[in-house]
Amino acid sequence: MAAGMTIGKLASAAGVNIETVRYYQRLGLLDEPTKPSDGYRRYTAQQAKRLRFIKRAQGLGFTLSDIGGLLKLDNACLCADTRELAAQKRALIEQRMADLAVMRELLTDLIRQCDAGDSGKTCPIIEVLDAP
Repeated sequence: MAAGMTIGKLASAAGVNIETVRYYQRLGLLDEPTKPSDGYRRYTAQQAKRLRFIKRAQGLGFTLSDIGGLLKLDNACLCADTRELAAQKRALIEQRMADLAVMRELLTDLIRQCDAGDSGKTCPIIEVLDAP
């Protein structure tokens, strides 16, 4: 990746679209280079690396706000704080997984009731959803 990429090449190198780059710039997650007299901003390989960091962090469940915090922690070399944020994110994911497992079991039970039920009765799924 050569220095001096256009926004299109930067976006392509990072696997995002141009509007994503602009959005991250508005949020302050990515610096916007000054506009030279020829009218084309030039982006560096470091900025492409930053974009890939943001996308990977999102893939791990971090919000853009979380990512802004991670970037500040990286600049301050605060590994313990970064680790704590990652541990908190993991705990949240584990809770969501537990919640989803419960939901899955409830739906499985309702589907079984529906499969075993009399077609003349109200559907058990509808009954549960319609309950006060």
